Amino acid sequence: MAIKKINPTSPGQRGMTKSDFSELTASAPHKPLVKALKRTAGRNNTGRITCRHKGGGAKRSYRVIDFKREKFGVPGVVKTIEYDPNRNVRISLVFYADGEKRYILTPQNLNVGDTIVSGPNAEINTGNALPLELIPLGTMVHNIEMIPGRGAKLVRTAGGAAQLMAKEGNYVTLKMPSSEMRMIRKECLATIGVLGNSEFKNLSLGKAGRKRYLGIRPTVRGVTMNPCDHPHGGGEGKTGPGGHPKTPWGKPALGYKTRKSNKHSDKYIVRGRKR
Repeated sequence: MAIKKINPTSPGQRGMTKSDFSELTASAPHKPLVKALKRTAGRNNTGRITCRHKGGGAKRSYRVIDFKREKFGVPGVVKTIEYDPNRNVRISLVFYADGEKRYILTPQNLNVGDTIVSGPNAEINTGNALPLELIPLGTMVHNIEMIPGRGAKLVRTAGGAAQLMAKEGNYVTLKMPSSEMRMIRKECLATIGVLGNSEFKNLSLGKAGRKRYLGIRPTVRGVTMNPCDHPHGGGEGKTGPGGHPKTPWGKPALGYKTRKSNKHSDKYIVRGRKR
């Protein structure tokens, strides 16, 4: 992926950057793998906003992605590399030898015409999926399962990769992109390579309208509100929070731990991301 800079023909385009989409080889998705995607605009089943700053945006269709990679021993050929509006990494349409077609996340250096395969007998090549116990130490992997057979849950974003650090007993230790060290069952599948589109984080939206295209509504600061609307509101002139920062409902907003302490998976974290 390359980033192109937009000529400053208007204030909104000054500083705006876009992807040139040069790596894409198809403009329309494979219809049997596309589903309708209904959006809730942050409302729950009673119609009340439970997640703020959501709504509007361009209409999207969902591409069904193969996160399980359970077609063991069946080679597949990459036919197209496509854009997915629901994620920041590109997707590849794979034609398998048995006639089935599936979408997978596209790692770096995986091109149209390359062959991929899943299973214990697969080679250590980009795009192949293997159990963690069969992957050499130091290998960069993505699309990692947390529970065998449940499908990948970890490292699925653009430019993401985890490194295999150690093997001991029934577990392997992975260094996550956040620098967290985590143990995962050796039977879990992972895909070889680093995910592509790594320059996504360097894009500049350039104007408020592009935020709205993404379905993200404006965020109003609490200090600009009235006292009845936010704990930071009110006062003559510009005033600070007057104490510790809070949410609109009075809960601490910075440094306050909200994660429940009885998480079953805590025991598998060797070193946290916050040292």
